[in-house]
Amino acid sequence: MNLAKRMDRFKGYLGTEMNVRLTKMKEEGRDVINPGLGDPDVTPPPHLLDALREAVANPDHHHYPSFYSSRPLKEAIAGWYERRFGVHLDPETEILPLLGSSEGLFHIHLCLLDPGDLALVPDPSYPSYEAGVNLAGGEIEAVPLLKENGFLPDLGAIPSRIARKAKMIWINYPNNPTAAVATSEFYRELIDWAKKYGVVVVHDSPYTEICFGDFCPPSFLQFEGAKEVGVEFHSLSKSYNACGWRTGMLVGNKEIIAAMAKIKSHADRGMYYPLQVAATKALNGPVDFMRARNNMFQERRDVVVNALREIGFDVDTPRATFYVWAPVPRGYASVDF
Repeated sequence: MNLAKRMDRFKGYLGTEMNVRLTKMKEEGRDVINPGLGDPDVTPPPHLLDALREAVANPDHHHYPSFYSSRPLKEAIAGWYERRFGVHLDPETEILPLLGSSEGLFHIHLCLLDPGDLALVPDPSYPSYEAGVNLAGGEIEAVPLLKENGFLPDLGAIPSRIARKAKMIWINYPNNPTAAVATSEFYRELIDWAKKYGVVVVHDSPYTEICFGDFCPPSFLQFEGAKEVGVEFHSLSKSYNACGWRTGMLVGNKEIIAAMAKIKSHADRGMYYPLQVAATKALNGPVDFMRARNNMFQERRDVVVNALREIGFDVDTPRATFYVWAPVPRGYASVDF
């Protein structure tokens, strides 16, 4: 079979490979703990499940939905961003609901990159960033995330010739997989840097609502000038324990939103309407359940961090996400370990 040459650069998603191995182990009757996939073992709040059941029972909710989702959902997203971050968004031009943020993470490269264009991708990072660049025919310049820099990209270390060539940069905080968080100073520096070099900032931010103590992660968009240079992805998957619902959003720069809407008009038929109803209910509703959920994750975090330190691993105590980033022992590849 003569497949497209782009497939030579295209790898299967790492999580899929690991899940195949884990599924086989489960079929063999082995008790398996999966430390490699960020899928919370808690359910959405009961009032959201009730809203979903009621919406599914409505016979009018099983036709094709709008490509761009309903006005109530977009207004709910705008209201949530205003309350949570103090960010004002126009529901019609600065918000695009997605079938989970993952589909947007993949498709956005088709809006921003022509073949041969350069994208700056953190190392390590979520695998879909690299895959999306490859799909668009772009080139990748890895930007190392180092412990000594708090796992933040050192923008000053990116050579000017690379920065001038780059079309986009991926940012992801709170971070997967390092659990690092970004400072206000970093975001301001990033916006100034992006304006200087004409680079689009794409911020992947699904973990802002999983945080510990008094720490409350910011949105990239709450900093002056952010909408001029970029967009932000968010999702109900982690915030509302709803990974399987596939409900996310892209917000920010209206030109990028309009371009992504064109892609979506061909790539899918919109979000299942009962999920729009439940997502609207979530974003307009109470968030007190998050405190108990986060306290549970914090207790688990402390158990894991203390256990790793007791056996000699050098790990930081995460302030957000449900990840712990630890160095792999010498002689092991990360997946094998």
